[in-house]
Amino acid sequence: MADSAAQWFVVWTHSNSERLVHEQLGGRGFHTFLPMLKTWSRRRGAQSMVDTPMFPGYVFLHHAIDKRSYAEILKARGIVRILGERWDRLTAVPAHDVDAIRRMTEAPVPVMPHAYLREGQRVRIAGGPLEGVEGILISTKPQKGLLVVSVDLLQRSVAVEVDCTQVRPAWTSRSARPVSAGIGSAVCRA
Repeated sequence: MADSAAQWFVVWTHSNSERLVHEQLGGRGFHTFLPMLKTWSRRRGAQSMVDTPMFPGYVFLHHAIDKRSYAEILKARGIVRILGERWDRLTAVPAHDVDAIRRMTEAPVPVMPHAYLREGQRVRIAGGPLEGVEGILISTKPQKGLLVVSVDLLQRSVAVEVDCTQVRPAWTSRSARPVSAGIGSAVCRA
């Protein structure tokens, strides 16, 4: 298959096998993405920051999957399966969701796990290192909010604190009007 047919898929891994799967697939020439979070860990009485998978049990894979590559992927140790009905009906993750997560991991801002949200205010960041990233904004404190980016297929979300002055309503693809008006007053209070 041509590279133009490549899409993002999600590989479900055995518990604590995300790094193993990421390294094995990368070593076999597959393009993978394992987003990580910095979290505090206490070992032997000492606390330290450690990298943990942003989505425990999952690794993103960008590839045009045919029957041969599907079989090659499943040979890697630690893989449960690729999410979808069967090899020719895999469920793709929108590239813009993976790009948003990648940009969040690269930005110099703290990123934290967040409860999965399906409904709520859809917004776009208008400035700063996350400019153009879309997600759901929820209120946390005056002039600050959490931008939540969700991966529907995984039913998982991550959040990053944002300055509400940099948030604008996102436009739906079906209409020329914002999804909801009044971001500044309804979600982030002055």
